[in-house]
Amino acid sequence: MIFRKVEGFEGLWLIEPRVFEDNRGYFYESYNQKSFEAAVGFVPHFVQDNHSFSTKGVMRGLHFQKPPFAQAKLVRVVQGSVLDVVVDLRQKSPSFGTYFGVELSAENKKQLYIPEGFAHGFVVLSDSAELIYKCNQFYNPAHEGGIRFDDPALRIDWGYQPTQMIVSEKDKALPFLETSFSYF
Repeated sequence: MIFRKVEGFEGLWLIEPRVFEDNRGYFYESYNQKSFEAAVGFVPHFVQDNHSFSTKGVMRGLHFQKPPFAQAKLVRVVQGSVLDVVVDLRQKSPSFGTYFGVELSAENKKQLYIPEGFAHGFVVLSDSAELIYKCNQFYNPAHEGGIRFDDPALRIDWGYQPTQMIVSEKDKALPFLETSFSYF
């Protein structure tokens, strides 16, 4: 596995597995605790796996869990492709209030490790997409939070106009970053 620090975002890692392909198909390790610890310097204790299916243009996010249930995630796409986006919500971080986006797809097999203190969201680029992600903390509905995907201060280029995306009413009602209380 190749682990790359995402420049300018402390704790954010882009991971590319070593893929073994032949005429039968392919094989790769999607997670290896020893490799993770050797590259990153610690081992996340994952306690929950989530699986999400969405169709083209669906936008989910930008979500996070508030402490003490803040979540780190290891995100990958097993079918289709998405633009995966994170926003740094850690007020003392040099990258506070900025975002990073990357295409994750079944084809490129890249994964994104997202530490606690980031909001996370994605928009589906292909006809449909399935994401699987590991979390280091159990979901707690009383501690869920989020910020608006179309916050003008963030200027996220989702590759779609906001009116072209399929967004839940709940996500449309999330607050802007500047009016959100900081939890991190």
